Amino acid sequence: MTTDGILSQLNKASAAEEFFALLGVEYDAKIIDVARLHILRRMGQYLAGEELTGASDSDIASRCKATLERAYADFVTSSPIEQRVFKVLKDAAAPQSNKHPALVQLSSLE
Repeated sequence: MTTDGILSQLNKASAAEEFFALLGVEYDAKIIDVARLHILRRMGQYLAGEELTGASDSDIASRCKATLERAYADFVTSSPIEQRVFKVLKDAAAPQSNKHPALVQLSSLE
């Protein structure tokens, strides 16, 4: 694994496969094909909880690797719909309010 400026390298990555390659994480292409953005978003959520200020580059690299492995594992065992990483999926699962008016009898509209 390359650790020289790992955050800089990850910042330049444009595909999920590049993140996995840079961090040395093995993956199944079938899972990446379905959940690439979800995995990277979840990795970002996990990294947001990490304090990286002042950490060495090798420590940052190992923490990034661990968060990517954790995020990937989330989608090995369940689907993006079940994980609901993005707002649109969260909103789809939220209880819907009744947006239709109550039934009005036609005879009352005279």
